[in-house]
Formats: sequence, C-alpha cells, structure tokens
Amino acid sequence: MVFSSIVFVLYFLPLFLFLYFVVDRKYKNLTILLFSVFFYAWGAPKFIFVILTTTLLDFFLVGQMDSMTTPWKRKILLSLSVTVNLGLLFYFKYSNFFIENVNLFLENIGVTQISWTKLVLPIGISFYTFETITYVVDVYRRIHKPLKNFWDYQLYIILFPKLIAGPIVRYHDIADQIADRSANENNENRLTGFYRFVIGLAKKVLIANQMGAHADLVFSQDFHTMNSMTAWTGILAYTLQIYYDFSGYSDMAIGIARMLGFRLPENFNSPYTSRSITEFWRRWHMTLGNWMKNYLYIPLGGNRVSPGRTYFNLWLVFVASGLWHGASWNFVLWGVYHGCFLVIERLFLSKWYLKMGRIIPLVFTFFFVVIGWVFFRIEHFNDATNFLKTLFSWQVGNEIHLGIKFIFIFIVGLIFAFFALNKRTQAFQDQIFEGSFSISRHIVMVPVMLILLILSLASISSFGFNPFIYFRF
Repeated sequence: MVFSSIVFVLYFLPLFLFLYFVVDRKYKNLTILLFSVFFYAWGAPKFIFVILTTTLLDFFLVGQMDSMTTPWKRKILLSLSVTVNLGLLFYFKYSNFFIENVNLFLENIGVTQISWTKLVLPIGISFYTFETITYVVDVYRRIHKPLKNFWDYQLYIILFPKLIAGPIVRYHDIADQIADRSANENNENRLTGFYRFVIGLAKKVLIANQMGAHADLVFSQDFHTMNSMTAWTGILAYTLQIYYDFSGYSDMAIGIARMLGFRLPENFNSPYTSRSITEFWRRWHMTLGNWMKNYLYIPLGGNRVSPGRTYFNLWLVFVASGLWHGASWNFVLWGVYHGCFLVIERLFLSKWYLKMGRIIPLVFTFFFVVIGWVFFRIEHFNDATNFLKTLFSWQVGNEIHLGIKFIFIFIVGLIFAFFALNKRTQAFQDQIFEGSFSISRHIVMVPVMLILLILSLASISSFGFNPFIYFRF
C-alpha cells in the first residue's frame, strides 16, 4: 500500500485516524501497531513474520545487554544483534547481486555456475534494519534505556508512516514519544500535520509522477539515436522526479506522524539550492546522512585520524551509501562519484567555491548532481556512458515532443526546487512546514489544502503512472 493510492487516502487513513482519535489513550499505541501490521502485510504478507521474528530477538538481546555490566559480554550481544540484522539485510538484498557476479566470474573461467533461486526483496528492509541497529547501539552507548514493553519496541520499528521509506528515525529521538506524546497531541499539530501530508501528496502525484512518466519515456529510447535536447529533458525530469518523489513521501510521513503527536526528523531541506556536494548531503536524505555519520563514519575514526585516513573514511561511507540504495554496480558507482567529490571539496574545491560568489558554485553543484543521477538511473555502465555522450554531443536525432502540460509542470517543479534560495522565501517555506498558524492563516490554508487534495486525488484516478522510487531500496 502506498500513500499516494486511493485505497490509502480515502479508506485506510480516514478509518485509522477515526479509530485512533476515539479510542482511549491507553489503546492508542495498540491501534497504531495493528494498523501498521496491516499496512505492511497488505503489500508483503509473508515478510511481516520476518519483522516480527527479528524484533523479538532484538528486544531480548538488547534487554539482556542493558542489564549487564561486563564490557565484553555487552560487546558480544551488541555484535550478535548487529550481525543478525545486517545478515538478514545482506541475505535478502545482496544475495542475488553476489551470486550473479560470482556466476559471471565462473562463466568467464569456464566453471559451472552456482544454481540459485532469486530472492524477493522485503519492502523497506533497508530502512527498518538501520533503525534496529540504532536501537541496539543507542542502548549499548547508554544514550537511552531500552523499552520495557516488547509491543512498544515493535511500534518503533513498524510505525507505518516511516516504515517503508523513512525518514530513518534514530531510537533516542523517538523513544520518549512512544511512551508519552501528550504534549504534541493537539489540534494545531493535527491541522499542520494534515497540511504537510497534502503538500507531500501533491509533490508526489502532481509533479513527481508527471516528471517520472517523461523520464521513463526518454530512458526507454535508443541512446545512440536520441536527440541531445531530449536526453537533457529526460535527466532533468528524473532529477525533479526523484526529489519530489522522495521528499513528497517524507512530507507525507512527517505529516501523518504529526497528526498522531510524533515529531519525526526532517529528511530534505531544499537540496538543489546547495553550493557544494558536501552541502547537498546535509540537505538530501538527511536522516541517512546522519545515520552514516553516527554509526559508520565516527566509529571508523571520523575526523580524529590522519587526513589521508579521514578522506578514505569519507569516501568509504559514500560507497556504502551507494550500495545501501541498491544491489547493483551503478549504485556503487554513484556512491564512489559523490564520495570523490566530497574528498576533492575538502582538499581544495571548497576554497575555490568561496572565491566564486554564490551563483557559480550553485550552478556547478546542481550540474554535478544531475550528472550523478545518470549513474543512479541507468543500471549498466555502458548505457550510462552512451547517455552521457548523447548529452554532450549535441546531436540531432529522434526527438520526443514536449507537451504544454509537461513544460508547465517542469517549470513549477524547478521554481519550488529552488524556492528557498532567497532568505524571504526560505522563511516562508519554513513557516509553512514548521511554523505555528494563527486563526486567519488556518482559514487561508484549509481551502488551499482541500483544493490540492482534490487535484491530487483526481490525478491519481486519471494518471496510471504512480511508482515510489525508494520502495525498492
């Protein structure tokens, strides 16, 4: 079940919110848990038992670890929990990739290949695996006590707003909210949460879907005969699609959670306004970046080691980030690409940017990000290089007609992607997302959001293209 479906918007969510608001406070967490199990089982009924089993094991191991005082015993239980979770992630997500590459090697040397039944990837496994790791590590570091109730821990992992595609919520950021969120359960948060959900839905179905349909059309063509301008419209459409697709999902997740009294961390902060790749990663998929920093980069030594080792750690983190996005060499290459830019910026490029003013670094950064999306979108390296050649050859070939609707939505998408460049527009955006509203502002916002909701529902009903890119990660 996806947030941008008629089933979710018109049936699941209204029924859930009605029951959640009418039940007694002591049953609210149970209500969320039951609906979260149903939400996940709707799309992956077999894999719900994988989550239930691993969470039971983690809850027991972490509880035992917390009660121990002997360091080496605590480290054993920490290692066991992390190994089990990463092992399951590797088995489901990377086994096919590993076997395919081994068989390719065996084929080249004339050896019999390994027979293997391809595994189906459980939805959202990359996200909830990282959250289980934050639980055991945060408890191990004594940042927060473990949850006493197994069903509360189950709720932390399977909370449906963030279950499938994040944000990745670190345990200590939400633990107290699971026990008591009465301070945030008010009409103001319910209304602003509704606004945030509708904005995210509109970003997804009114912009991302339209851009995605055009991008898919372009990338299905023969790159050798493609018009260069068509190639540019394709990759720029994909650049907008992936931003509005993922940030729209995050907005919907944050909005639903806010209606329930939860405060989930922000996941995007106008990333295309960045003036360096380093800044881009402070603004893009922020919860993944924070996770990688706190649970991989810092344990590797972070900035406390020699400069050479620091650069290597930084590069390695982004290789891992690329691999996290998918079991394919194009994602690894995309991670290597970004990792190299971060190292280069630390070495000298950031100093050059400071001398160039504000606009030139922004243009360069956006250009580098767009080129990076080529490797992210196209699975095979040869196809990616052929597409890059088409981009820069300015050749005349098969051209895809751009309709008025696409051009209009493309311009709207660009405007809002760069909306926060100005301090005033940044303040306005922050006010919409995080500010408090007066009665007069609510009077304005409610009809605007209802119009956006109606337009979004109409688009869902009439437009058959409605994938979520990050569901496969």
